[in-house]
Amino acid sequence: MNAVWRASRAAVKRRRVQTFVIGLVVLCSTTTVLLALGLIAAASGPFDQAYAAQRGAHVVASFDTSKVSAEQLAGTGGRPGVEAAAGPFGQAAVAVPRGWLGSPGGSLTVVGRADPGGPVDRVEILRGRWAAAPGEIVVNWSFAGAPSPELLGTRLAVPGGGPPLTVVGFAASMSQSAGAWVTPEQLAALGPASAQMLYRFADSATDAQLRSGLAGATARLPGEALTHTQTHLALEQAFSALADAYLPFMSLFGVLGILVSCLIVANVVSGAVVSGYRHIGVLKALGFTPNQVVAVYLTMVSVPAVAGGVLGTLLGNALAGPVLKVSFSGIQTGRAALGAVPPWVYAVCLLGMPALVLLTALVPALRAHRLPAARAISAGTAPRTGRGLRVQRVLGSTRLPRGVSLGLGQPFSRPGRTLLTMAAIVLGVTTVTLSTGLTSTMLALGQAAGADGGARVLVHADAQGNRPAPRLGDAQIEERLRALPGARHVRARGLAEVGLSGQTQPAFANFYRGNDSSYAYEIVEGRLPDAAGEIAAGPSFLTQRGLRIGDRVTLELDGRQVATTVVGRLIEGNARSVDASWETFEQLAPGARPIEYDVRLSPGADPAAYAAAAEAADPGLSVSVEDGGSAATVTVVTFSVVFTVLLTLVASLGVFNTVLLNTRERRRDLGMLKSIGMTPRQVVVMTVTSVAGLGVAGGLLGIPLGMLAHRLVVDNVGVVEFPESMKDVWHAPQLAAMLLAGVAIAVLGALLPARSAARMTIASVLHTE
Repeated sequence: MNAVWRASRAAVKRRRVQTFVIGLVVLCSTTTVLLALGLIAAASGPFDQAYAAQRGAHVVASFDTSKVSAEQLAGTGGRPGVEAAAGPFGQAAVAVPRGWLGSPGGSLTVVGRADPGGPVDRVEILRGRWAAAPGEIVVNWSFAGAPSPELLGTRLAVPGGGPPLTVVGFAASMSQSAGAWVTPEQLAALGPASAQMLYRFADSATDAQLRSGLAGATARLPGEALTHTQTHLALEQAFSALADAYLPFMSLFGVLGILVSCLIVANVVSGAVVSGYRHIGVLKALGFTPNQVVAVYLTMVSVPAVAGGVLGTLLGNALAGPVLKVSFSGIQTGRAALGAVPPWVYAVCLLGMPALVLLTALVPALRAHRLPAARAISAGTAPRTGRGLRVQRVLGSTRLPRGVSLGLGQPFSRPGRTLLTMAAIVLGVTTVTLSTGLTSTMLALGQAAGADGGARVLVHADAQGNRPAPRLGDAQIEERLRALPGARHVRARGLAEVGLSGQTQPAFANFYRGNDSSYAYEIVEGRLPDAAGEIAAGPSFLTQRGLRIGDRVTLELDGRQVATTVVGRLIEGNARSVDASWETFEQLAPGARPIEYDVRLSPGADPAAYAAAAEAADPGLSVSVEDGGSAATVTVVTFSVVFTVLLTLVASLGVFNTVLLNTRERRRDLGMLKSIGMTPRQVVVMTVTSVAGLGVAGGLLGIPLGMLAHRLVVDNVGVVEFPESMKDVWHAPQLAAMLLAGVAIAVLGALLPARSAARMTIASVLHTE
């Protein structure tokens, strides 16, 4: 093994370019795979672990206490299929003023519990203590937005003139069973109208199993006693909704990285064996056994593979934190650990990628095992005949320039290497096509709001910081904004945190006044709300709550309730946001004012001049000009560009390695061609042409694969539902550019070895003949 190590180390030092290519390919692929696996693991692992640790409820069920007694509810816990149950706990809705604990105001679902433990939904106290006496309240961590210790002691006024509630603690419930908790005695003073039961079922893996278990538990209760249910499956989906938006294309890029790594490593290692025929023969002539030769070549590729795997894991770990932070931003479910990549992902990358390299290198290494010493030593100078030479003769009889005809025939002399190289180009073109499609779709989404050509100005009318409240009334502000030069349309927006009848999680409701056809782009199905009792929501909100167009939902705010109907499905929207009509807002909060006015300007109008005029109209107004971009668009486009550059670089390195090996193998042929008059320019043309044809073929194959991958990704984004107009982004100029991308990848990889071959002198090539 000492001789094997010395020979391997010498080969690594001598073949610096091949060593660098292998290491760089493994580094890039390891980074890509770690990001993809880390995101997938973070989207599911932390939730499952934290939910199991807290004995989270499989179903949180709310019941109308006017139709069912506490004894009847308690009896449901012993029904067949119920693994464990807790409750009944009384629950009530308490009005929260704007600014309390940093919230925008609205309704808070409060549950009465004597202690945070129990067989189901063990609430984790994160700050302070549990409520032990009337007048104390423990607030859900997610409602308060990770509050500081200074907020302990904050008071909440109770409607009806009762004693205020003092915040004595902050806690987290993975079941999201309440927005806050008080003692049962305190809840009785709040006048609860419903009760809550928490269930864990023996079978809970699917929605069908949960429905069956709940039906069995509540079979003996009066009809219509059950008002609402919330399942752990819906919470898990809410937990990872934003991450799921990035999972499809992140995973796809990870798979592409693995495939490119396999192909390029196979190409590089097989080329190293072929180009090292003389070296193999010398090793065997010196007494190396066939097994030792295999060990030499496996060790030779293991060194850069291990180095690339380690560096790629370190780079992926550095990138994983920011990526996961972006992916999980805005999550309101529980407090599971985020941003930490599970240890098994590092193990897969550190051990799996070098193992993949060794497995890929084994086949060409076994070829070296069978190669006789005499044949290996003479292989470098023996002229080659066969299919490649016959193709070159046919091409030579055409009217093509000599450099072009010779270059087009070269790939046929090494069909195996040619196929591997073309496969790398195909994947490179697939990546470029996928990236272009994703970018076009996301830009179409971002530009839909500005399709009319006019700029968008937001006028904020809510008092914030040191800015005073507007002096003008709502009607006066809207009249002034419409009268300013350049204004074409004004839409008012109100905001409130509302409760959904029977659901523990509140929602942020946007109430709009002044919708017209210019906002139709926001809807992918149905229509915008334009009458009392109508709402629209994004795909994640509707999916999490199991709602469809036509379903009814009751909104609650400050003790008022409005029954609403889902009339539209928005293109995008988070899991806690819903749009409603202004008439609905007037019923929930009579006299409420807008917090913002969305002004659409006429094409060509100066947004800066309009903003200055709007601020001059009332010192209480704050104006900002929208740039038309979005965080989701920036994120997807950035990811696409980064991964495209990464995988295009790897594919170009594969082409570079192929051309470099071909050039070294054909040194004798190049010398002879130069001796009979071939110019350096013709050498460059011949070398580049040898892979340009592969680039065209790779483009023709990679374009449809990239289009298929694009459709697969955009059809599986959780937080956005694209209409067909935004998916159909392929046009003739784009397809032509994609075809040229394959040629560009091939030429980019071939140019440097081609110039090197052109500079070789005849004497340096033939002095060993």
